[in-house]
Amino acid sequence: MFSGLLAPAEAATLLASGRSFSVAGDARLLEALPAGNWIGGSIPYFVTEQGGECSRDKVFLSEVPTFGKTPQIRFYARSDLPRIFLDAPENGFSLIIIPAFSQAHADFASNAPEYEDAFMKPLAGWVAGVHLDDLGKVAPVVANGQRKMLSDAAAVVMHVELPPEKSAHIDIVNLFRPGEGSVITFAETGFSAGDCLIDGRPGNLADHLLQTQADTRLPLVADYCGAHINVSIRSIDAAARRVEFYAPVFAGMEYRLAAPMGDYVEGFALAVPAGGHASSAVFSCNCILNYLHCGLEGRRVGALTGPATFGEVAYQLLNQTLVYMTVDG
Repeated sequence: MFSGLLAPAEAATLLASGRSFSVAGDARLLEALPAGNWIGGSIPYFVTEQGGECSRDKVFLSEVPTFGKTPQIRFYARSDLPRIFLDAPENGFSLIIIPAFSQAHADFASNAPEYEDAFMKPLAGWVAGVHLDDLGKVAPVVANGQRKMLSDAAAVVMHVELPPEKSAHIDIVNLFRPGEGSVITFAETGFSAGDCLIDGRPGNLADHLLQTQADTRLPLVADYCGAHINVSIRSIDAAARRVEFYAPVFAGMEYRLAAPMGDYVEGFALAVPAGGHASSAVFSCNCILNYLHCGLEGRRVGALTGPATFGEVAYQLLNQTLVYMTVDG
């Protein structure tokens, strides 16, 4: 199973072979690749076997095991997203790539846990992005390789049916745990917030973070029955008294700023699997915030490689995690 960063010509040869792949790279490179059984998304940041690398001239290919069957690949407009789990095979897995800042991104982030059959069938993937210099100038895109089409509005999904003896498993590496600070709750679900409840009293999140000199590299963390889900802070607008997030906060959930980590780089290095089960991963992605805050460019951490993305998917949208999937049996 191939996984690695390639020149476009080398990638084109593999994609024309009939094998199935997940592809990450600059939009102009995705557009030029040949038709085949692949899905793709725009991003120029990667974690390779040699270390982190930013490249607009290479693409990262992760071979997808399909065991001789042709995968089903389709776009999902925002109105189609609730069908993702229903369309998935009874025994298999699905890979999804969503363009960042699109309505599909917002709808999936806010509603995926409520989709019919959610959490019953493995769904992994990532959020496509752009070079950080291009934020606000260029729209992220996803690609359907079978149709040779790109979209900046719809998600693209590859559904893969597995033989009866095989099963897919998704794992999440999350460095963060809720800290001991104030409990924060919100009246509305959304990608931004201002007014909220802080320890049960009316307050404003932007004011609170600035007044406490919070380390905004740390996400807000909620406890979902023992599973910790991060919401990463994108920016604070002091004048507007608003905080922008990379994923939505949910109304009624209790959040705390993550506990300080001490040495972010050391903590990440210790948490990332170095081998064993992770070494057989058929898909992996890491968060762009981990890539930046850990200084991963030129530095290898663990055995897992893949794109560094604007969000990760393990059944639902995640932030500041590493997600990987294995196929056992």
